[in-house]
Amino acid sequence: MKKTLIAAALTASVALPAHAEIRINGFANLVGGVTSSDETLYGYDENFNFSQESLFALQASGSINEKMTATVQILARGENDYDPEFQWAYVTYRMTNNTSFSAGRFRLPLFKYSDSLDIGYSHHWVAVPQGVYDVPFNNIDGFRLDYADYMGDWEIKLGASVGTFENEVGGGVITGDNTYLVSAEISNDWLNVRTVYGTSTTTFSETQIDGLVGQFSALSPAFGDFYAINEDTANFFGAGFNIDRYSWFLAGEFTRIEIPDSFSSTDDTAYLTAGFRAGKWTPSLTYSVFEGDELKGSDELAALGEPLNSALRPIINAVNDRFAENYQVASAAIRYDYAANFAIKVDVSKYTDDLVEEDDATLVRFAINYVF
Repeated sequence: MKKTLIAAALTASVALPAHAEIRINGFANLVGGVTSSDETLYGYDENFNFSQESLFALQASGSINEKMTATVQILARGENDYDPEFQWAYVTYRMTNNTSFSAGRFRLPLFKYSDSLDIGYSHHWVAVPQGVYDVPFNNIDGFRLDYADYMGDWEIKLGASVGTFENEVGGGVITGDNTYLVSAEISNDWLNVRTVYGTSTTTFSETQIDGLVGQFSALSPAFGDFYAINEDTANFFGAGFNIDRYSWFLAGEFTRIEIPDSFSSTDDTAYLTAGFRAGKWTPSLTYSVFEGDELKGSDELAALGEPLNSALRPIINAVNDRFAENYQVASAAIRYDYAANFAIKVDVSKYTDDLVEEDDATLVRFAINYVF
């Protein structure tokens, strides 16, 4: 059934007016990795794995008329047995030379590399810093308005998006209704600065959490309502910069995700990366941090009094231990541009867990990235 849908989509993208220009592009990442111990990191362990981050994608776009274009992207990930899935499927209407309106499924502009997140060839890493970029709402179904213009030597980009999303995370399913996002970006020939803010009405469903919420609600409806993520407001904030003098570069991003009225901790993430280019070689260093171990619900639990306080606190601590994360990753990478559309990369990443020392791990990866 899935193959039939894909074939139909590609056929539809080709069945455009005779004057339409059709563009079909693709990209692929072949990534292999192994850890230095029996610990796992990013899905890798002591056995060499080639499927965790490998992928293959095709993207087709074509003009519907002078003002409208259609775009579809189909991506197959190794971790999903290369089952193809639609990542993007949207129509864009160019309202003016500076303003465009899109509708369908598209990538949210959360990060510097959001649009090229899966295109390994477009950046110097084997993979983008996962602590920052691994969020459950990169793609949404909805509408997007983009504006771009120049002020002297500066290019200004403004964007606004609205829609819904649904994804699997933490062994459960998270959905976001009434998702809104605004972004602003300014850049010249060597400096780029951007910021983004988003909000969503979020619901998270997972077997263990749902069971606990039911028990808490039976004891205290107010505490059960606080603990659940059920149509709660989630906020996202991001900021980043990129200095690229071609011979060397320095870049960083910071994000914060919070759902104030729930058990979920506030996640603060950031990375800083630097490197230089010497002919076909690009060595770089990256340091990233993730802080999300805040224990929430203590004040609300204390308000219940005894014996509920003492009885429920171990349960709250156990849930926090399951979902809490606090770690740093230091990486060294080198990229070699074999050809204009073909790159080879190697990196070594040292993961340090501040909560569970036994989870520390070192990961070695190599990648072959190409576009066509």
